[in-house]
Amino acid sequence: MMLKVIIIVLFIAVVISLFGGLRFLVKDLGDSQRRLFNSLGVRVTLATMLLGTIVYGAYTGQITSKAPWDRQLHPEATVPMQQRSKPADD
Repeated sequence: MMLKVIIIVLFIAVVISLFGGLRFLVKDLGDSQRRLFNSLGVRVTLATMLLGTIVYGAYTGQITSKAPWDRQLHPEATVPMQQRSKPADD
């Protein structure tokens, strides 16, 4: 549960940093390049941390897929290959 909270907080921080960079781009009339590049650096760092956290969670099994096409979670929905390709009797 804690890993999911960390992922949500990192995602919100990336979005806040994105809008902060947009504000620096639009509103700053002075030396906006420096603040804009700092914002980009923060955003890239946060996105890297977010991606690393997601990969770590998937690798350790703390984050799992609940998609219907995931065969590991729904083995009763899969059909063995022998039953799929039966030759037609003519």
